[in-house]
Amino acid sequence: MTEGGPPNWERATLEKVALQAILEQRRARQWSTLFKLLWFGFAFLILAALLGWVGRPDKDTTASMSTGRHTAVIDIEGVIAGGNKASAERVIKGLNKAFKDGNTAGVLVRINSPGGSPVQAGYVNDEIRRLRAKHPDIPVYAVVEDLCASGGYYIAVAADRIYVDKASLVGSIGVIMGGFGFVGTMEKLGVERRAYTSGDNKDFLDPFVPENPKHRAHAQQMLGEIHEQFVKVVRQGRGARLKETPDTFSGLVWTGERSIELGLADGLGSAEYVAREVIKAEKLVDYTVDENYFETLSRRLGATFGATFARAAAEAGSRVVLEVR
Repeated sequence: MTEGGPPNWERATLEKVALQAILEQRRARQWSTLFKLLWFGFAFLILAALLGWVGRPDKDTTASMSTGRHTAVIDIEGVIAGGNKASAERVIKGLNKAFKDGNTAGVLVRINSPGGSPVQAGYVNDEIRRLRAKHPDIPVYAVVEDLCASGGYYIAVAADRIYVDKASLVGSIGVIMGGFGFVGTMEKLGVERRAYTSGDNKDFLDPFVPENPKHRAHAQQMLGEIHEQFVKVVRQGRGARLKETPDTFSGLVWTGERSIELGLADGLGSAEYVAREVIKAEKLVDYTVDENYFETLSRRLGATFGATFARAAAEAGSRVVLEVR
C-alpha cells in the first residue's frame, strides 16, 4: 500500500479466502473420516451377525446356563419350512441341546403351526423318535396352543403324549399341491405362450397351457403316496389310541376336545400344567433356537425382493407349492 493510503484490502481478502479454503478442506476430511467409520462399523456389524457375535441372545446360551432339574421347551411356531423360524434345522438343534443337558427332566415341543413342508416335518419327527430311543428316561410331550395342523401334527405324533386346549385346532391329515391356470386369460389378452422343452413332461403343471390329464394323474399319484406316508406316521405314533373313522385322514380339523375323543390327542393341558403335573419339574427352560437381527432383516428384505421375482417368474412358468395341510 502507498504511504498514507488505504489498507491493502486485496491481501486481506486473499488471506480470508485461503483460510476459508483450509477450513473447508478440514471439514471435508472430517466428514470423510466420519463416513468411513460409519461404513466400517456397518460392515463389522454384518460380519459379527453372520458369525453369531451379535443379535438376540441365543436361547441355547440361557439353557446351557440353567441349574437344577427343569423341563425343556422347544417352540415350533409358524409355517414349517427351510429357512423359517420353524425349520427342521432350528428345531433339531434345540432338541439336541435339550437332551444333552443333564438337568432336563422332560422335553416339551410346544406347537402353534398350520403345517408346511412334509420333508421338514419328517426330519423333526425322525429326530424326536431317535432321541426318545437314545434317552428313554427323558419323556417327550407335545403341547398344542392354537393350531396343530398338518405338518405340525406330523411332528406332534412323534411325542409320547399330546396335550391340547379344548379350543385348539388339531388334525388336517392331508396333502395339497397348489397352482394356477392362465389359459383363458391369455386367450382374452391375445398372448401366445412359447415354451421349448427337451422332455415330454418338462412342462409338467405349466399354468400357461391347458391341463394335461396325464400330468394331473401323475400329480395325484404323488400326493397319494405322500398322504400314505403321513397316515403311516400317524398310525405309528398314536398306535392303539387312535380311533379311526372315515374322516380321520380326510384333511378335516377338529377341536382339541374332539381330538381327544378321536385319539388324536391324549389330554388337556398347557406347557406349565404338563411341566408341573406330568413331568414334575415346574421350571421351564427355553431351548428354542431363534433368529438373530441379521437373519430377521435378511428374511424381510428377501420377502420384498422375492415378491418381485415371483411376479417375474409367473411369466415364464408355474409356481407349485407342496404342503401337508
